Amino acid sequence: MKVFLTGGSGYIGKAVIEALVRHGHSVRALARSDGSARAVEAPGATALRGGLTDLSVLNEGAAGAEAVVHLAQAESGEEDMAAAAAMQDGVGAGTYVHTGGTWVYGDTDGVADEDAPWNPPALVAWRRPVEEAVLARAARGGRPVVIRPGLLYGGENRLIDAFFGRPARRAGAVAFIGDGSQHWALVHVDDLAELYVAALRAKAGSVYAGVGGTNPTAREVAEAVSRGIGLDGATVSVTLQQARADMGPVADAFALDQQFTGARARTELGWAPAHTDPLAVLARG
Repeated sequence: MKVFLTGGSGYIGKAVIEALVRHGHSVRALARSDGSARAVEAPGATALRGGLTDLSVLNEGAAGAEAVVHLAQAESGEEDMAAAAAMQDGVGAGTYVHTGGTWVYGDTDGVADEDAPWNPPALVAWRRPVEEAVLARAARGGRPVVIRPGLLYGGENRLIDAFFGRPARRAGAVAFIGDGSQHWALVHVDDLAELYVAALRAKAGSVYAGVGGTNPTAREVAEAVSRGIGLDGATVSVTLQQARADMGPVADAFALDQQFTGARARTELGWAPAHTDPLAVLARG
C-alpha cells in the first residue's frame, strides 16, 4: 500500500516508517528541511518537502497515496484541523489515521477503554473538536481512524527522559509528583508503530487506545528510570506546584491517574504488543 505520513522524522515517526516498510508498504513522508528529509529517508521513506501549514502539499501527498498516517504535532488546534482536512480531502475513501492521546480522558478512576468520558487538562483540550471533525468524515465516505497513544517509552524515550531523566542526572534523583500513586498508561514505541500498521485495515470511525502491558504508578516508573540511568533507584517527591514551575502545563498531564486497556485493538486488529513490562525496559536504561 502507498502511505503518506507526517511527522516521520520524530520519535514515533521513525519507528512507524520502519514498521510500514517492514510490512511491505511504500512510504512518502513530509519533510520540512534537508535534515528531516535525511531522517525519513534513512528508514526507507521518500521525502516530500513541505511543512504542516503547506496545505496544498499535504493534499498532494495524500492524493497520491492509498492511506495517510498523521503523526506530526501541530502548533494549535486550528492548524491540526486544517492539515487533517487537507489530507482527508486528498486521500478520499482511503484510510486516514489521526493521532490523539489518552491524556484527553483525564483521571480514569480505574481501568478504562476508548469509550471513557473526556476530561482533558488544558494542554490537550483542543483535541476534541479536531478529532470530532476527523471522525465525522466517516458519514461522508471517508475512512477515518483515531489512535490515542498512552505515554511512550523505549528507543530514544524522549518524553520521559526530557522531563525526568535529564533533570535527575543533575539532581541525583528522579522526581515523581505528589505521592506517586497515580498510574500511567504506557506503550512501547515499537508496539505503537505496529498498531499504526494494523490501523490501515481498521473500519471507518474506529478509535483505539494505544496502550500495552501494565499501568504502573508514577513512583514505580521513577524508580525504574532511576535504576536505568545509574542512580540506584533514588527518587524524590515534588509538589504539583513545583512540577508546574519546572515543566510547565505538561505537569498536570503527568499528574493524571490513568489506567487503560488495549483490548479493542487486540480484538479488532489482532494487535499483539511485544513489550508488556515497561518497568523492566526502563530499568535497563
